[in-house]
Amino acid sequence: MIVVMSSLATVTAALEHLAPLRLAAEWDSVGLLVGSRRERIGRVLTCLTLSAAVAEEAIDGGFDLIVTHHPLPFRPVARLTDTTPTGGLLLDLTSAGVAVWSSHTAWDSAAGGINDQLAAAAGLSAVTPLVPDAVAPLAGFGRMGLAPARHSVVEFARQLAARLGAPGTHLAGDPDREVGRVGIVCGSGAEGIPIAHQAGCDTFLTGELKLHDALHATALGMQAVVLGHHASERFSMPVLAERLASLVPGLECRASAAESDPLIPLCSL
Repeated sequence: MIVVMSSLATVTAALEHLAPLRLAAEWDSVGLLVGSRRERIGRVLTCLTLSAAVAEEAIDGGFDLIVTHHPLPFRPVARLTDTTPTGGLLLDLTSAGVAVWSSHTAWDSAAGGINDQLAAAAGLSAVTPLVPDAVAPLAGFGRMGLAPARHSVVEFARQLAARLGAPGTHLAGDPDREVGRVGIVCGSGAEGIPIAHQAGCDTFLTGELKLHDALHATALGMQAVVLGHHASERFSMPVLAERLASLVPGLECRASAAESDPLIPLCSL
């Protein structure tokens, strides 16, 4: 492949086409987090989380831009020094001329984004957003759809975990109950529980729930399928790389080979 250098502004415009930043949650930190729009970009690395291993991979591999799903930095930084892991990582990236971009909840909510991809992996039909966007009704918060008929929650969870390469999953509620209508919020999805319930969902699918959130879901009469935060989103990083490359001719894009789920289960479902 012949790599063609593009302006950072051209690459980020393509990223905004895939995941318009106006779709991001108000609390989120999205867009260009590190770097200058004057920079030239030839190689892009996508990842779920910008860890030290991913930063090393990007620097050693000569990548110009990291598109990380989870923002880093996420909150304002009072000082940028190597006395903290985050500060040291960001200093290494800036010294190597590596820029950082995050679409985060914009990519979750975009048409064709993570929640849509998760619904497709789950085999859902009649998929719509839990809360449609006012401008683009195919985008918006979460997704909901109908699971294949007569599938039990445990069967549904096992099949989805296998498709995503997840080592296992957690269930809350009756595992033998029919899945029915499924509400989806990738990542940490507790805020979607009451919304999914109000929309008539029987099962709630997400990446991560606290104990009391799982109890809340079952108290509302829903079952919960909890894939793990990493498993519910990481599968989308190669998709993002492929779609970005298709929009910017000559741009080399691939997903990180260095990152892995930091939580290692000792047993599977």
